[in-house]
Amino acid sequence: MKCPVIFLNGALNHALSTARLWCRIIGLLALVGVLGLLQACSAVKLAYNQAPELAYWYLDGYVDFSSAQSAQVKDELTKLHAWHRQTQLPGYISTLQKLQQQMPHDISAQQACTTLSEVRQKALAISVQAEPSVLAIVSTLTPVQLTRLERKFEKTNAEYREDYLDGPDNAPGSAGTKRSKRYKQVLSRTEMLYGKLSDKQRELLTQAIDVSRFDAARGYVEKQRRQRDTLQSLRALASVPGGNEALDNAKLALRSLVNRSFQSPDASYRDYIDALTQEGCKTFADLHNAATPAQRDKAIDTLGGYERDLKALLGTAGKG
Repeated sequence: MKCPVIFLNGALNHALSTARLWCRIIGLLALVGVLGLLQACSAVKLAYNQAPELAYWYLDGYVDFSSAQSAQVKDELTKLHAWHRQTQLPGYISTLQKLQQQMPHDISAQQACTTLSEVRQKALAISVQAEPSVLAIVSTLTPVQLTRLERKFEKTNAEYREDYLDGPDNAPGSAGTKRSKRYKQVLSRTEMLYGKLSDKQRELLTQAIDVSRFDAARGYVEKQRRQRDTLQSLRALASVPGGNEALDNAKLALRSLVNRSFQSPDASYRDYIDALTQEGCKTFADLHNAATPAQRDKAIDTLGGYERDLKALLGTAGKG
């Protein structure tokens, strides 16, 4: 799904891009609820209503669940989805309403970052809700499944290197190609909200990418750290013995892992991410402030349509 919030988080997503199983488990349903806000209404409803199934197949691709695990995972995802529909959609609707109120006016980078912060808090709330389910599933993972996860990480690493690090000029990982790819991604997301950008706005976007602090190599180091952390933690959690004390320790270990996935223990990397986030917020504000009245009206209409769509999804809670 793509929305203003996701655009604001664009630079952050580049740096944090990694196959983090825990962030996928606790955040996938939230993402399905937010991403797609600028797609066709029917697509939003279809994606959201199929979220448990989509999440299951995504996760299964990492560890290849057994029959017993499959039933358990599907049941937990279904319950998490029901909770998300009933308790979290109102928050997304509120965010959409606030965005519509802001659209007619110029905005500051701080206002843009406030919206991003609200969405990140929603993701943290989901992590707390999903914690017991995740721990129950993790305790059943086998060494073979964890090895499969490790191989999957290696595959995503190779893809990352090809896209962002490797290759001579004009190859997939060359500087020119990487810049062009990032430009096209942000342009596409922005035009889904405002419609076709003006030459001035395109130039603003080009300049922002040219001076960006984005460092693919630095992001790759953090990506690998998260993967090592995840594998080490999962192997320890998968072998937790019975007993209340052991269970309490496992919960703390899982929560610590999730916290380290959201916020790196490396202070310099946290500073880097903060800088990228501020950079993305400023770029969004600059593009919005250069928008014409017609573009702002288009944004309001688009956001209003998806507000109605989410309200319709909320209205189906507990039905069929």
